[in-house]
Amino acid sequence: MDALRQAASALSPEVVRLAIELAEVPAPTGGEYDRASRVCTLLRERGYAAQIDDIGNVYARRGTVGGAALMLAAHTDTVFPAHTPLKFTQTRGRIVGPGVGDNALGVAAVIGAFDLLDKLGIATAVDLIFVATVGEEGLGNLAGAKRALDRHAEETAAFVAVEGHNLGRVTCGGVGSVRWKLSVHGPGGHSWGGYGQPSAIHVLAQIITSLAACAPPVHPKTTFNVGVISGGTSVNSIASEASALIDLRSTSEAALSQFTARLRREIQRVHVDGISVNIETIGERPAGETARDHPLVTCAGDTLRALGIPPIFDSSSTDANVGMNRGIPSICIGISRGGGGHTLQEYIETDPIATGLTQLAALVIASAEQLQGSKA
Repeated sequence: MDALRQAASALSPEVVRLAIELAEVPAPTGGEYDRASRVCTLLRERGYAAQIDDIGNVYARRGTVGGAALMLAAHTDTVFPAHTPLKFTQTRGRIVGPGVGDNALGVAAVIGAFDLLDKLGIATAVDLIFVATVGEEGLGNLAGAKRALDRHAEETAAFVAVEGHNLGRVTCGGVGSVRWKLSVHGPGGHSWGGYGQPSAIHVLAQIITSLAACAPPVHPKTTFNVGVISGGTSVNSIASEASALIDLRSTSEAALSQFTARLRREIQRVHVDGISVNIETIGERPAGETARDHPLVTCAGDTLRALGIPPIFDSSSTDANVGMNRGIPSICIGISRGGGGHTLQEYIETDPIATGLTQLAALVIASAEQLQGSKA
C-alpha cells in the first residue's frame, strides 16, 4: 500500500490537470463525441489500443491474460448543454467549475490508475477493460454501460463505476427509475365563448391530484415526483394541451414495476369526453443490488478502512446499475470530495485525490486477484 500511496501522490497533480482538460470539452448527454475523442487520444498516447464505438463509448484494455476481466467505467457526459461556459478556477485546494467532479475527475482517475500501475510495473491477475461511457446522466438511460456490457458480456466478471465525488462511499445498490411524459389533449377554445369545453390543464391537474394520493412503498424505498408541468396558450384560452414529466424510482425492480402499474391504472381511471391521455416512457434505468457480503463489496470496504476512511454503503443511480441488474458483481466508488453537483459552481477538493487514486488502484489489484480463474 505504501508504494501505491507514494505513486498516487506523485501522479495526483497530473490527474488534476487531466480532469480540468477533459472538463473543458463540452459533453452533454448525447453529444459526448468530442470529449470521447480526447479520452481516446490520451489513452493511445499511453500505448493503449483505444477505440470509440458508434455511440461514443471509448474502450481500452490493459493486460493480455484473457478469460475473466474487470470492467472499469467512468462516464464522459455531463448535465450541461453544449453552450454552457466551461470556465474553471483552482484555488485553496479546490477546482471549481461545471462537471469537474461529475465526471471529468472520474475519467481522469481511471487514466491515472492505468498510469500508476504502469509506473509500478504491476500486472493485474485479470485483464482490465476501461470504458469511458456515454449516456449516464439524465435521459441517457445508461446507454453506454448497457452497450459496454453487451459487448463484453462473456468476459466481464465484475464491474466498478468510478465517479469524481463521494470518496468513501461504496454504492452496492442500484436505484432503478422510469420516466414518463404524460400528455393530455383536448379541443381547446376561448375561455368565455367556449366555456364548458374540457381543459387539458384541468384534466392533467385532476390526474396529478389522483397520483399524489398514491403512497409508494416505504420498504423497499420507492418514490415518485412530478418534476415539470407545461401547457396552455394564454390566460383566456381553454388549454388544448398539457403535459407533465414524472419520475418513479425504487431500489427494487419488482416494487418499481408494481408501483408503475398502479399509477398507470390511476391515470386510466380519469376519463373526460373529448380528452385523450397518453403515457410515453422517456427513460428507464434498471434496479439491482450487489450483496453487502459479496467479496467485491467487502474488498472495497476493506480498502477504504486501510486508508483510514470509514466506508459508507449506499444505493444510487450509476452505471453500476446495469451490471447489478444483470447479475454481475458491481459497485460504484468515488475519488474525492466536493459539492455543488449539477451546478456551475460545482467543486472538488484536490487534496483527497491521491487517496482516491490509491483506493482505486488497490481495489483493482485486490479484486482482480479475487476474479482470477472465474469465467475461464
